[in-house]
Formats: sequence, C-alpha cells, structure tokens
Amino acid sequence: MYDLSKARRAHCLRAALVCALAVIGVTAQAQSAYPDHAVRLIVPQSAGSGADVVARLLSEKMASALGASVVVENKPGANGIVATSYVAKAPADGYTLLLAGVSQMSFNPKLYKSLPYDANKDFAYIAPVVDTPFVLVAGKNSPYKTLPQLLAAAKASPDGITFASAGAGNSTHLSTEMIAAGAGIKLKHVPYKGSGPALNAVIGGQVDVMTSVLGSALPQIEGGNVVPLAILADQRAGDLPNVPTLKEAGIQAPAMPGWFAVVGPAGTDGAIISKLNAAIQAAISDPATNKKLKDLYFVPLKGSAQAMRTRAEDDAKVWGDFIARTGVQVD
Repeated sequence: MYDLSKARRAHCLRAALVCALAVIGVTAQAQSAYPDHAVRLIVPQSAGSGADVVARLLSEKMASALGASVVVENKPGANGIVATSYVAKAPADGYTLLLAGVSQMSFNPKLYKSLPYDANKDFAYIAPVVDTPFVLVAGKNSPYKTLPQLLAAAKASPDGITFASAGAGNSTHLSTEMIAAGAGIKLKHVPYKGSGPALNAVIGGQVDVMTSVLGSALPQIEGGNVVPLAILADQRAGDLPNVPTLKEAGIQAPAMPGWFAVVGPAGTDGAIISKLNAAIQAAISDPATNKKLKDLYFVPLKGSAQAMRTRAEDDAKVWGDFIARTGVQVD
C-alpha cells in the first residue's frame, strides 16, 4: 500500500535540499562577484594627515587588484571615535572598511570609560598596512637643542615645559607622556585638533615640543623649522643618523607603535576578508607604492588578519598597563 505521509515527507526533504543548495549557490555567487561596486575606505583623520596619505596610496592599487574602485572618505573627530563607530555599525558586506590606527583599536578602549564601539567584538581584522616611527622635536627658536637640555629644564621647572599633541589620547599624546614617565619629569599637555596644527604650534613657538610621526616631521626638520631631539624607535632613523633613540639617551621605554590596519565590521565573510587581504598585500608590495611609503617613513607590513588582531591586543595590554599606572587622562 502506498504511504502518502512518507511520500510527502520525502517531497518536503527534497524541497528543503533544493532551497538549501540554492541559498549556498547564491551566497557563493555573491562572494565570487565581490566587489561589484565601489568599496569605501574610511579614514579617521583629516585630509593631508599621515593616515590619509597612506589610504590614498593604498586605494589606487587595491582598486586594480579588486577590479572595483576604492573611495577614500575622511571622517575625523574625537580621536578617531567618529569614524570607528561609524564603520562598526556598517553592514558587514566588505564595502565599508576602516583604516584603523593603534589609537582607535588599542589605546581608546583603555582611555575612555565609555565608547560607542567595542574594539574586540565589533570588528573583523583584514590586514596590516604600515607602521611608522616617531620623533620628538622642538621649535627652531627653542632653547632646547638636545634631549638632555629639555630634561634638565623640565626637572628644574615641573609643568613648565609644554608639549603639543594631535588630540587627547592620540599616539602623539601618549608617546610624550611615555617619555615624561621614563625620564621622571612632568610636562604640560596642550592638545590640538590634528597633527598639522600641533606641529605648526611648535614651529611657531606657542608650544615647546611635540612627538610627531617621523614622515610628517622630516620635511620640517630638513627645512630647519624644528630640531629633532630623539627617535622613539629601537634604532636610529637613516635620514637622521645623529639623533639618538630614547634608549641611547638613557630613557627606558617601549617603542611607540604607529601602525595602521584595515578592518571591517564584525561578521564580514571569510572569503571577502581573504580577497581584501590579498589586494592590500599586493598594493603595499607594488614597487612604486612601496617606495613612496618608505620615502615617507612608513614601513609596509605583511601578515594575516589574525596576526594583526593579536598585535592590537598585545599593544592594548602594554599601553593599558601604562595608562593605568601613570593615570593618563583624556581631557
């Protein structure tokens, strides 16, 4: 006797299988078609900043590798919080990415009691891009021509020496606080809205010193507008062979990280991440792009998404401990 219920169950199972295969097919097709329109690369700093320069160099070669345009959009504000929270809330489809800096991913979670994003949970890491050293500079008319002179003056007059930064909690802020802690001195913080205005304040003599990304400061050093006092890296800079590292100057402090990495919203598909990682690695490996980055003292980085996440977590621990120990605050 024919079992109607059994036949119906078999029919339902076949229908379900067909639907499942259709969904898998559509998903695979969507992934293979990615990207089929422009990808947005959000930069948490203003036009002309170091991050902006890196993004625009990266975007051109990424577009070639992906077969779709990569549009750079600047969303500065609140130490990168504006841009970072914007990307955290974007669809996880690979079309809205962030050129995230160490400040946004490793420092901010330790500096702010409340953030509109979770650096660990809200993002999918895609690829490292570059790292960069920092340099401590004073204005050309400053009485401080060497680091020992600056330290002696600071010890004689606590809080009498001012330092500029690109904003409270920024790498340029924490790096100078690190120098002060390592040297046992106190400096007065004067935050600005961006690295350009901060460096101009040092050049103009409104502020005594600043820790700057080397690539941004080097033209001003070569032009005689600022005086380099120390390199915040494990070794001296090739273009500044006579400028000592902090360690050589007797200050024990960790090298300041200055990395940028591309991240996307959490939940971004693994196949899309792999495709983007390959495009980014191809971009920074391009001989012309690689040379331009190195000429600006950006060190191209290669690696996996997971390796970049691990580095961000390690930096968050090191600098989180420093922030807790020294009581650095955003003001």
